[in-house]
Amino acid sequence: MKNKKIFLLIIIILIVLSCFLGVSKRTAKESNELVFWTLQLGTFSEYIQPIIDEFEASHPEIKILWVDIPYSEGGKRTLASILSDNPPDLINATPDFSALLGGKNTLYEFSKADVEQYIPSVMNSLTLNDGESYYALPFYATTAITLYNKDLVQKTGIKELPKNYEQMYSYAQNSLDKTKAYITMPTINENDTFLKILNKYDLASPDKINSEDTVMLVNEYKNLYEKGLIPKESLTQTHRESLEKYMSGQIVFYNGGANFINLVKENAPDVFKNTDITYQITGSNGKYDFSLMNLIIPKSAKNKESAKEFAKFLTNEENQLKFAKLTTVMPVNKYALNNEYFKNSSEDDLNSKARTLCAKQLENTLTPVDIKNQKDLTARLNKVLAEILLNKTDTKKGLDEISLWWGNNR
Repeated sequence: MKNKKIFLLIIIILIVLSCFLGVSKRTAKESNELVFWTLQLGTFSEYIQPIIDEFEASHPEIKILWVDIPYSEGGKRTLASILSDNPPDLINATPDFSALLGGKNTLYEFSKADVEQYIPSVMNSLTLNDGESYYALPFYATTAITLYNKDLVQKTGIKELPKNYEQMYSYAQNSLDKTKAYITMPTINENDTFLKILNKYDLASPDKINSEDTVMLVNEYKNLYEKGLIPKESLTQTHRESLEKYMSGQIVFYNGGANFINLVKENAPDVFKNTDITYQITGSNGKYDFSLMNLIIPKSAKNKESAKEFAKFLTNEENQLKFAKLTTVMPVNKYALNNEYFKNSSEDDLNSKARTLCAKQLENTLTPVDIKNQKDLTARLNKVLAEILLNKTDTKKGLDEISLWWGNNR
């Protein structure tokens, strides 16, 4: 009888232990579920899902939950998750939002050892602590090129393609006189377009935005606008309307992403026959503007080290090359960018030509303007720019106002 009681006690203990171990295993499994958010990349599941599967196969203790969210909701959802102290482990975020969170000390910081595989000039835009650490890892990049109408270029009398704005605008009058087409439509009041132009002249800072050089540059645009050498819609319309003008033969040069090549081909075949591409138009510093998408890890994330390992795997040479071949985006991995795929192009294939141009541009990029209140700044700058071009305020006075506000809101 006594033996039976001991036996039953042992059985009960084993059952309790097994339940406890089961709970422990479930808890461990749940704690090792790595939550990964992307911004509107659901259509690229054939690229992302195999990467997840491969990572999970080599890390059986980790299960990745991939959630794709609408681009427009990325910022508010990310902010809400961080405030709730239960954020995703790895988040695909825009650069301005990444910088905002990085400045608020809410993100995991990456060391120099973590970023060895990325393009150095790209990493310069993600620095903290005077370059000693980084608030994000880059995911992918885009850099604009210049599409141009070969027939209009010839009729305008352009012998050598312009490399900078001064050279391009020197043909503005000729273009109108000989072709009735504008040399370009700059859409200078769209988002941060003019701030990016200022950055190409090293003028995008509180102490330089009201300098003599900036006054001269703004007055050049005022002169172009008043003389009708750029469309009046440059103050009110976007790059989409500018593209429509290019497709209808109303402008000679169009600045845009490589993805617009196919849009021209599909919607304006006659113009496409006369279309070629060249490098992005530059300012006085000769550097190229680019756009970036990032990967960030909230400081309060549960699986920071695993998230970092997965982020680096997602952006390794092999996976970056696969993504670039599926899209028109450019890799941020320096080894992928050095692949022959970005070196060989055909003059008859504008998409392959665009790849080589964009790859070369990424080797000489601008550091984007890094400010806490960029949306407020661009809104104020665009308002003042419109007032200057419409003769509603003096150039120096308007730029002094921007300089004062920017200096007080660094």
